[in-house]
Formats: sequence, structure tokens, C-alpha cells
Amino acid sequence: MVYGAHVIEIMTFELRADVNAEGFVETDARVQTEVAYRCPGLLRRTLARNADRWLVVQVWASPEDGRVGRSVLESSALGQRFLEFVDGSTVSVELFDNVA
Repeated sequence: MVYGAHVIEIMTFELRADVNAEGFVETDARVQTEVAYRCPGLLRRTLARNADRWLVVQVWASPEDGRVGRSVLESSALGQRFLEFVDGSTVSVELFDNVA
């Protein structure tokens, strides 16, 4: 393993006011098992919540895996369903290179 090759992707957001959080969590679970973990190079993915703020952390084996994986996730039917729950004006995505 080459240290520093991994990319950590952090997405924070809020849900739209008119959606059900339980339905979102169910959809996210399907995204994770049916789409995300089928993307080559995805090492880890998790969903977390702090009051109204949500967080998805994805760890990719390489920057290229991350680029391809994000495209697959965003273009999938379940990925689109996931985004229907999200208030787009609150989305922030940051990428970090693993250093250790």
C-alpha cells in the first residue's frame, strides 16, 4: 500500500424540509449496498447525523476511483433517489488526501 494514495471524500448536507428522515436512511442503506460498494476502489462509506446536519464519508483507493465512483453513484437510479432527499443549497463536498 502506498500511503497518501487514498482519498477521503466528505459530503455534508441537510435534508429537504418536506422529506422523511427514516425514508432517507433506508434509501442511503440501499445506495451503500446496491451501488456504492459495487464501485471499484471504494474502501469505506458511512452515514452520520448531527441534529439537522448529515455527513457521508467515503474513502477511495485512489483519486481516479473516486472520480469514477462518484459518477456511477450520481448517475444511478438510487443515487438520484438519494439526492431527491437532499437540500441542494446545503451541500458541501471536500476531498482530502490520506497522509498516514
